[in-house]
Amino acid sequence: MGDYEFLEIDRQGAVTYLTLNRPQRRNALTHRMMLELEDAFVGIGNDAACRVLVLRGAGGHFCAGGDLDTMADLPPVPPGGTDPLLPTYRQFGNALLALESLPQATIAVVEGSAVGAGFGMACCSDVVILREDARFGIPEPRVGFIPSQIIPFLVRRLGEGPVRDLAVTGRVIDAAESYRLGIGRHLCATGGEVEATLQSVLDDILRMEPKALAVAKRLVQSCAKKDDLDVLDEAAGNLVGLLRQPEAAEGIRHFMAKTTPSWAKR
Repeated sequence: MGDYEFLEIDRQGAVTYLTLNRPQRRNALTHRMMLELEDAFVGIGNDAACRVLVLRGAGGHFCAGGDLDTMADLPPVPPGGTDPLLPTYRQFGNALLALESLPQATIAVVEGSAVGAGFGMACCSDVVILREDARFGIPEPRVGFIPSQIIPFLVRRLGEGPVRDLAVTGRVIDAAESYRLGIGRHLCATGGEVEATLQSVLDDILRMEPKALAVAKRLVQSCAKKDDLDVLDEAAGNLVGLLRQPEAAEGIRHFMAKTTPSWAKR
């Protein structure tokens, strides 16, 4: 990871805070921001000292999708060639895959706008905390295009039915409906409640043994993509492998003694 123009990275112990920092545009994404996000997610995934990623937006909004101003001046398609826009817009899918596949736990704190790309990043996160002003949607077809790279992640999170509804109506839904649909598991009335909830979730996650957390997360994701028998075989192999690690012996010993293992001490 390097210095970013539109992202702020703050490490506090085992927790990395990544803030989208383009508040004057409600953190709407330019292609530069998409590249920065992919680079940051890959870097965090390779950071063995990081155990949790907290993703949020500056200025009271999470992310208002793609910046329409950057879509107004399109490069021409060369005769007989590939449209130069294809790799540009396909790249954000790679950023989302990098976020979803992080071995660390991920928390999205969603305030204000979370449409299009912002909706996708929330759906790629493990835990979503909603402030009561959060708004989600895929309204892009209203202006003649689509949120191309986020659809698989929305369908896996919500199911086909709710996403079809949002796709054909362009509705932007409020935090209460988002909570009912399962986009987020925590609905907070105030900023203070958001911060208290975030701290509580962090406390829970940091009690988990990091290797076991990463394996459990990966197996949950495998259930949507692999045959049940393959997942069960993989899970059995992972369990045996973890049981033979010193962390499992430590964890069992401390559990029986009702004491705190080393990874849960802060």
